[in-house]
Formats: sequence, structure tokens, C-alpha cells
Amino acid sequence: MPRVLIVDDDPMLCEALALAVQQMGFEADTAGTLKDGLGKARAGDFDVVVLDVRMPDGNGLDSLPGFQECPSAPEVIILTGAGDPDGAELAIRSGAWSYIAKPPTLNTIRLPIQRAMEHHRGKQNVLPLGLKRSGIIGESRAIHACMDLVAQAAATEASVLITGETGTGKELFARAIHDNSARADGPFVVVDCAALPEKLVESELFGYERGAFTGADRRFEGMVHQAHRGTLFLDEIGELPMAVQKAFLRVLQDGRYRPVGGLKELQSDFRLLVATNRDLEALAGAGAFRQDLLFRIRTMTIDLPRLKERGGDIARLCRHFVARQCRLNALPAKRVSPDYLDALEAYNWPGNVRELIHAVEHSLAAAMNDPVLVAAHLPTNIRVNLARNALPVRQPPRVEEGLRVGQPLQPLRQVRLQAVAEVESRYLRELLAACGGDIPKACAMSGLSRARLYALLKAYGLS
Repeated sequence: MPRVLIVDDDPMLCEALALAVQQMGFEADTAGTLKDGLGKARAGDFDVVVLDVRMPDGNGLDSLPGFQECPSAPEVIILTGAGDPDGAELAIRSGAWSYIAKPPTLNTIRLPIQRAMEHHRGKQNVLPLGLKRSGIIGESRAIHACMDLVAQAAATEASVLITGETGTGKELFARAIHDNSARADGPFVVVDCAALPEKLVESELFGYERGAFTGADRRFEGMVHQAHRGTLFLDEIGELPMAVQKAFLRVLQDGRYRPVGGLKELQSDFRLLVATNRDLEALAGAGAFRQDLLFRIRTMTIDLPRLKERGGDIARLCRHFVARQCRLNALPAKRVSPDYLDALEAYNWPGNVRELIHAVEHSLAAAMNDPVLVAAHLPTNIRVNLARNALPVRQPPRVEEGLRVGQPLQPLRQVRLQAVAEVESRYLRELLAACGGDIPKACAMSGLSRARLYALLKAYGLS
């Protein structure tokens, strides 16, 4: 029988919700604390968890990943009395099925539970067991969630927007969608929008006729034509010029386009996948990206995690790349030492998987005939970063201490360094307070990259 776990510190509400769940034909269990709820979720086979946000022993949103990682991977419905739109957004972006305000009525709680139950039961049968990974390595919960979305996307013809930082593997996931789709036997055409000069983007996409412009000494069939009966993947679509965005929107609407210098319209039957590491919503708000095009390309969205967020995958990826590089370069197999893996786990990886691959290649070159990779074989920039973060930071004295009357003045350089350190430390504390600890918001407000912000916070002992 389908099972629902209700985690709430209000006994009367738990009893009322349990009765409603039982009347729907499901089995219900309750827990009054997060600790008790997580224990029951890990031990039992639950399809749906109804989770309160404000619990005696913590915040339900903070425990959301813990419930999602339980063996049965239940759908989670967030229940709270706080009118918190930011919390609602965080819950949905974290994978919660729904977000319901207290006090729930039978009508407001029954339908989400029924829909969540149907989804949880249905996806067990929809996701193919033999899903082609197309080179994607990883078994973390974050990667499994992305692969579930790959399977869903592959079963449709919908446009998919793949987002994520540089080096997270956006093209690999696009390839996986294509390889598992009905178009797998057709072409997979990649267009790097950031690498094309603005004046050539339109001709590369739509092609051109001979004599259309200086240097066009032959007819060229564009990428849209080459993707006929296959998949067109536009990487870094945020770099697409506005004029081309308008023309491309028409292609998406009816599949028809006109080559540069051409008189007749042509037609192409292709499936569109796009990727970006930029915030297209913000670009659209600033007028740098067409809102109507954004609506068309994000029928589905797959947000790829940073490498640091892929628990357990760093060691797995490392061993895979070491074995692959040894095989490709005809090197004897090399082992990986525990201190090497510890160093990889401690590093922040701003370049994500791509940076990890380069680090492994550097390590193999530095190791030469050594049979085991150790931390000393890592690139210098990584070792320096780890060394700096490992040392305790001594807080500099306040600037005024070096300027007291009756004491010798310090060198100007020392005073300047102390002043900068004090101002930076105070600014970072105020920044965290203003953003409520939200790192992406802090990065946007300060203009710092995520890696630089983390480094400064570490340097000044802030979190």
C-alpha cells in the first residue's frame, strides 16, 4: 500500500492529516521531530513526505536533501505557516514537489498528495533501466536527479535548457538526451554561439547562397539544415545576438528559415537543446535576451550541479580519468594515494569537471615513473590554494593601534595592509548580513566570483 510520512510538531495537525491520508486509501505515519522523521524515512518505504518547515530541532528546508536521499526517494511536500516566498522558491528549486501554507484544508492537501503519489509511482516505470550515459560519470544524488530529467527529456520532443557553471558537462548531458531519444540515429549538431563572430552567426546557422557576401564563393548549408531529423545543440545561447534571436524564434515556430542571400524558404525538422552558464532571466529583464525566445527554449530545464556539490563523485571521476589517460598514453597503471584524494576533496573546483581533468593530466605528467599519485603531483595553483586555506589566519590589529600617540609609527605598507584587511573583513560581514548568507546573492551584490568570495570568507574566518 502507498505510504505517506507526516513530519510536524503539531500532534493535532498530524492526526488530522493522517486521517485524511488514510481516507485517500494510503497508509500514514507521523513524526514530531526532524530526527524522528529522518529515522522513519530511512527505515521505511515511503512514497510521499509532508514536511513542516519550523520544527523543534531544526529547519525542514535544511533537511529536505536528507529526506530526498532516503532509499525510497520520496516526493516531499513542504508545509509551513510562514508566508515566505523565498522559502517557497528554495523548496521548489531544491526538488520539493509542492509548497503549501498552513493551515491546510482537505482540498489543498489532498490534491498535492495524490499528484505526488502518482508521480512517484509512475516515474518508477517511465525511466528506462538501460539509459545511455554518453560519457557521464557519477553516482551522486545530484547526478541521479539530472539523469532522471535526461530520461524524461529524451522521451519528448520538448526544447531543453541546460544550465550550469563552466566545466559542469552541459554538452555531455545534451548528448545523453539525444542518444536516448527517438532521434538518436540522426545528426547531433553542436553550435558554440560564443565562438562565432557576431557577423557570421546568421550565416553559420541558416547557411548562405553563393555570392551572398564577399568571400561566399560557394553555397553553404547551415547548421539548422545539417540538424534535419536530428538534434541542434546551441551552446552558450546567451551570447546569441538579438537580431539572430528574432530570426531563430521564427524557425522554432514553424521550422522554416531563409539562407543568407536566398530567395526561397527552406524547412528543417530538428529538436532543440540549448545551454548557458548565464542567468537568462536576468538578461531578459535587462533587454539583452528576448523574453519570448526564453519561453520557447526552456520547456524543460536541467540545472547541473557544481563538482563540489556532487558528493562522492570526485574520487570516482579521478580514478576514471587516471585510468583513461594511462590507457590513451600507453602508461603503466597508476594508483591514487589517500592524501591525493583528500586534496581533491578539499579543493573548491571553480572550473568543475574540466579543471579536474586538467589536474589529473598535470599529475600524470608530474608523476613520471612514480607508481602512485600523491598530492605533490597536483598543479601548483591547487597546492597553493590548499596550503593557504589550511593555515590559520591571524587577524590583523586595528589600524588605530599603529597610530597611537607616543608609539613609533609602523611602515606605510604595513598600515595600508592592515587598513585593507579591516575594511574587507567588515565589508564581508555586512555583505553576509545583507544577503542573509545567500552566496549567489552575495556574489551578484559584490561583483565577486563564487571562488573569490569563498576564498575571502575563508581568509577572514567567516561563514
